[in-house]
Amino acid sequence: MSPVFFIDDEYDLRVANQQTFELADIEAHFFADAESALVAMQSTMPIVVITDIRLPGISGQQLLTSLAKKNADLPVILITGHGDISMAVEAIHEGAYDFIEKPFSADRLIETTRKAIEKHQLVIENKSLKKALQSKDTLGPRIIGNTASMVELRQMVAQVADTQADILLFGDTGTGKELVARSLHEQSQRSANNFVAVNCGAVPENLIESELFGHEKGAFTGADSVRIGKFEYAQGGTLFLDEIESMPLQTQVRLLRVLQERSVERVGSNTAIALDIRIIAATKIDLMSSPDFRQDLFYRLNVVTLKLPSLKQRKQDIPMLFHHFLLVAAARYGKAAPALPSHDLQALLTHDWPGNVRELRNAAERFILLGSITGLSHQDKNETEQAGLSLSTQVEAFEKSLIEQALKLTGGSIKDSMSTLNLARKTLYDKMQKHGLEKKNYKG
Repeated sequence: MSPVFFIDDEYDLRVANQQTFELADIEAHFFADAESALVAMQSTMPIVVITDIRLPGISGQQLLTSLAKKNADLPVILITGHGDISMAVEAIHEGAYDFIEKPFSADRLIETTRKAIEKHQLVIENKSLKKALQSKDTLGPRIIGNTASMVELRQMVAQVADTQADILLFGDTGTGKELVARSLHEQSQRSANNFVAVNCGAVPENLIESELFGHEKGAFTGADSVRIGKFEYAQGGTLFLDEIESMPLQTQVRLLRVLQERSVERVGSNTAIALDIRIIAATKIDLMSSPDFRQDLFYRLNVVTLKLPSLKQRKQDIPMLFHHFLLVAAARYGKAAPALPSHDLQALLTHDWPGNVRELRNAAERFILLGSITGLSHQDKNETEQAGLSLSTQVEAFEKSLIEQALKLTGGSIKDSMSTLNLARKTLYDKMQKHGLEKKNYKG
């Protein structure tokens, strides 16, 4: 983590607060004047600046103005004497993060500093995500989760992504089937070409063959020109057929032939067009036992099947997923991403999530926009029954998420996490080891 810069011309105050920051496990550099601090900033950019208003040479207020021009996101905390309060309030309007009135306690100093550090880190994260979202590269598909089922899914995706094998994805609505399909595409040699997604359930039955295979001019009433179908448009890339269980039987027959021949004929044409594409299909039902789905097509698609777990089957991933969606939403809407209160986190962990990851993402967006996670679909069952997990499993997931949150907020500081969680050092280390948490992963 970048250091805190503390500027005050009183030697005794600098010495006393050096010990305060050391005890709080926060790296801090101390300066007697603004000029020397500005020189140091040429090689080391601080995460927070704490400065007395009255300094020899450049004043604290002048330093604030100078820093605001260079880096408006850098939090500046002003130290004021009693007679400087009005000046400090004016400085707040000019962009200062906060002010501390002399004499101040060590707790007040550390609390204000920590909040400023947290704000600065959130601003950096939000800006990074916003920049990524606005770029062509965006964030890219991310398969997030540390539960065994998600680790296995990522491993299988890595194994089959850069192969020619067609893939069948199986999972409930909202589990992220299109995200996995995009991940398979982007990790393959086809990534430079089109990824074409078609929701088979959303295309009218009388239009689906034209949509998929294209048509020639005059092929039917209203066909006023040649139309390139999705198969041709995906040439060299990947075609994703979502909700393939909704595909009409007649279209399934044509799809089977396309898969076998790797060529397509537009509606109204007798000319076969060779295809170089990969097919990824997705379904939320058991195709093998469905009377409305051809068994020969199922076996043709079922070269490799990837199963996506529902969210209630991987509740330990909820805090990590929610934090990711929170940052993405914050970047999209240009807002800060606040920390989630523990009672809201408990609500997330006990909810049944019938809408799966999609529902969780919507909850994160509501939290950014409204400051609340209200709006989760209501269930009549007891919350513990809803969770589909034993009480001990829920308690462990909740405990892990609280420790992760404390480590993140303190930048991986064991001492501060001990204080936040009211745990002894050995107890905290034991629990971190149990949950596979390492402090190095949370340092700024």
